[in-house]
Amino acid sequence: MSKGARYILVSLPTSISPSNEHDEALTALRAAVTTDYGTVFPFSIPEFKIGTLDALVQQAEELAKLDGACEGVVGKVGDTLRTILEGDEEKISQQKRVNDRPPEQYLKTFSWNKVKYRADRSLGEIIDMLQKEVGSIDNDVRSKYNQYNQVKTTLATLQRKQTGNLSNKSLTSIIDPSLLIRDSEYLETHLIAVPNPLQKDFLKSYETLSPMTVPRSAQRITSDDEFVLYAVTTFKKHSGEFIHKCREKKWTPRDFKYKEGGQEEERKEVERVGKDERKLWGEALRLGSTGWGDAVMAWMHVLALRVFVETVLRYGLPLNFVCGLVKTTPKLAKRARFSLDASYSYLGGNAFSRDKKGRVTKDDQAMAANMQAAGHGGEGNDYAPYVCYEFEIN
Repeated sequence: MSKGARYILVSLPTSISPSNEHDEALTALRAAVTTDYGTVFPFSIPEFKIGTLDALVQQAEELAKLDGACEGVVGKVGDTLRTILEGDEEKISQQKRVNDRPPEQYLKTFSWNKVKYRADRSLGEIIDMLQKEVGSIDNDVRSKYNQYNQVKTTLATLQRKQTGNLSNKSLTSIIDPSLLIRDSEYLETHLIAVPNPLQKDFLKSYETLSPMTVPRSAQRITSDDEFVLYAVTTFKKHSGEFIHKCREKKWTPRDFKYKEGGQEEERKEVERVGKDERKLWGEALRLGSTGWGDAVMAWMHVLALRVFVETVLRYGLPLNFVCGLVKTTPKLAKRARFSLDASYSYLGGNAFSRDKKGRVTKDDQAMAANMQAAGHGGEGNDYAPYVCYEFEIN
């Protein structure tokens, strides 16, 4: 994928050329941009069924919202791929394909998918199809990624139990069952992880933490760099109080029930969840890669529709226009727009004029009036004298 590329989708009436022909108009567009500021590729848009002016204005608003939604989904799915591939830009770039092609190649050779979005359908039907498709891509990728994330979290928890310290790791392989009182009606063994600096306090005070703690019952089982694990026996009816007081002392009571074959069971569970995690990683990656490409395709079709609807509203009928895709950079995009403004400001009528030095200036009041006439509300801060949309694919 081309790094730092910015695209400008431009539609102009073919009347910008003396012959009023499409190819000559495209040549004029290329000359206006110049190779200093970008490269212009033809962007083919079919003719669609045109409804009433009111319907077109409504569809222009719907497409503006859908354009933003598509950009958001492309960004979110891209972030998902980045997380799955741990930020490896080379691998991420390999997964970002559109119709089995690099995004730049797809854009350069864009053609309307007439099988999927039949041009003989009404604009409203096509917009509805695209809305549903983009929503479905977003839901499917998010659902699979969440599924993968849950299993990944479960695996991390299980692995922590194997490698953590004595306050949180599994005790299955550490505890000798003979150390535990298991079948007594009255007595119970508690396992307490005591921070190393608090050992003396523990040995001095554990017998008096709660009533009926068995004197001298503390047995040192094992230790690590942070904790020492002790077994302490109390009467069951005072177990709750003893555990509560341990926590107040910053000692960690460990909830442990001996189970025959527990160690082997834990090993198998880690193995099973690890296998599930690897399987879901692959599924999330495949769905993310496919979803990203499908979202970009849907987005480009939405932009094509925006250009078409705006072209009808702006230039009127009969439809004689040329559409070009300008590939530039974020730094040069502004200069490309200035160059286009300089060449085609006259299309904006009174909204655009020139000062004494010949520079293009904007009349905000006239601009707002022109937008209203074209069926747009707002103040016209982003209004251009021609149909124009800028975007980046990340």
